[in-house]
Amino acid sequence: LRDISTLASWSVSSSKPGCSVPQLRHPSTNLFWQSDGPQPHYLNIHFFKQVKIVGLRMYLDFEQDESYTPTRIVFLAGTGGNDLVEWGEWRGEGPRGWVWVGFDGVDDNEVQIKILENHQNGKDTHLRGLQIF
Repeated sequence: LRDISTLASWSVSSSKPGCSVPQLRHPSTNLFWQSDGPQPHYLNIHFFKQVKIVGLRMYLDFEQDESYTPTRIVFLAGTGGNDLVEWGEWRGEGPRGWVWVGFDGVDDNEVQIKILENHQNGKDTHLRGLQIF
């Protein structure tokens, strides 16, 4: 598999100072994106041309993040912000490490990751790493 993360521009719905896209994209899982505001939290990944996406992996760490750990994430894709269609959902309790989410037939310009729920109804979220393949 080929990591195509660097071929895209990334944006988030909100972030705490010093905890935004550069920290999420950094190879160290000690750094993270932390949202700052009401749910849902969004991560938008825009490719400049249509690309085939086979999956993504995200680093979650319940031991370190507790109530900041996502437990329900929805994935959307499309050619732009106005035509995104939901194509998958992930649910998990107590994840620690890289979590793989496979995509079937996603060939689009934009992916949106929408975090709907956190452990113990936590408000903000931590995501320690994300790669797209």
